[in-house]
Amino acid sequence: KQLQGDEHEMFTGKRDISRCLRLVEEDRAITSPAAKLPYYPLVVKRGRGATVEDVDGNTYIDFLASAGAVNTGHCHPKVVEAIRKQTEDLILYTHVYMYHEPIIELTKELLAITPGDFRKRAYYGLAGSDANDGIIKLARIATGRPKILAYLRAYHGSTYGALSMSAVSLPMHRGLGPLLPDIYHVPYPDPYRTPFPGMTEDEVADYAIEQIRIAFSTNIPPDETAAIVIEPIQGDSGLVVPPKKYMQSLRKLCDEYGILLVSEEVQQGFGRTGKWFGIENFDVVPDAIVMGKAIASGLPLGAVVARADLMEKWQAPAHLFTAAGSPVCCAAALATISVIREENLLQNAVDLGAHIKNRFLEMQKKYEIIGDVRGIGLSIGVDLVKDRETKERNGEAAAKICYRAWERGLLLSFFSGSVLRIQPPLVISKKQADEAVDIIEESFKDFFAGDIPDSIFETVKGW
Repeated sequence: KQLQGDEHEMFTGKRDISRCLRLVEEDRAITSPAAKLPYYPLVVKRGRGATVEDVDGNTYIDFLASAGAVNTGHCHPKVVEAIRKQTEDLILYTHVYMYHEPIIELTKELLAITPGDFRKRAYYGLAGSDANDGIIKLARIATGRPKILAYLRAYHGSTYGALSMSAVSLPMHRGLGPLLPDIYHVPYPDPYRTPFPGMTEDEVADYAIEQIRIAFSTNIPPDETAAIVIEPIQGDSGLVVPPKKYMQSLRKLCDEYGILLVSEEVQQGFGRTGKWFGIENFDVVPDAIVMGKAIASGLPLGAVVARADLMEKWQAPAHLFTAAGSPVCCAAALATISVIREENLLQNAVDLGAHIKNRFLEMQKKYEIIGDVRGIGLSIGVDLVKDRETKERNGEAAAKICYRAWERGLLLSFFSGSVLRIQPPLVISKKQADEAVDIIEESFKDFFAGDIPDSIFETVKGW
């Protein structure tokens, strides 16, 4: 059957997942364990809008959007048609040696929607990871400086440069050294888990800026620092939203020392926060924006838009890939931008995001394990804790609630050990969103009733 927008039935009994289980076992036997962070034994067959179906015919509301990669929803007709039409003309002729029209049209669109009234240029890759690798190269070449500042608990990808900038998980680094040199990490401003008890947002902002200034005066010379790379919302650390004061102070700090400010928008870009890019929520204009995930509605594409004067300082083959910016991926990205505009998805992210966030704030009044509800637009984190005073993470609750939500018909994940990740496709309807939150609340009740067995930990690994 074909899935339709609001078609979904909440779980009322045990689902048949026999084929899913067989295929999961086959996959485990033949694929690399380094590429899997499983939550439940789901084998996806098809998707439409904010709904997916597994190989056993079970349907689910999607609160994950394929890790934030399908903001326009699964198989949006306009995106599918753009892909189909382009594949009939040209799948690939490498842009390294030749030219094609879709990449030119996409570049013009990207330059138009990114903030900043300065002249810009773009480069392309296959994912957010290699886009981040390119930023390291570009910043070093353009400034003549070697050092890069990133953040503790940041995630930028799995290629060596992106991995070197990441600092969210020990297994990412263990046994892989040495990583790229001259990459340093500073604390991200967290208004919930503050450096000292009782700090205000402004105090958190000032403290985090001061940590950079201390580093500049001790072990990281600012005149040797090329760029500071920051996520406007720190995604895989649990959707931490920094104080606006911090982002604006960071821009001033970069200007003071001639350092590039790079907004890493792989997870927060393309409407996720109700703006084209997350950094726009802070009234800050960066020197470069890193893109990936949702840029092509699920097709492999990464990109960076930066000041033209920076791009004009490097030469080929400093950063290029045979299949980067393929005509098919560019056609999908053009259709993605068109859908976001035509269906007013930026406003839908604002409106539905506020509605979903308010529902969780109401739940917070009833459930002591909800320590914090935070986010912008449809990028919301629900932080589960064992104790609201100590803010100790409640990983057991997060794992069990996500697993039971899946059993009830909702794709929900958690990261940072304890934070429920609420990032549905931007096309999700209010009806679907309310049903999804209802499922989560029922799963909370099951958790407190002790109805979710410990055996789920054999499957749930999480992030």
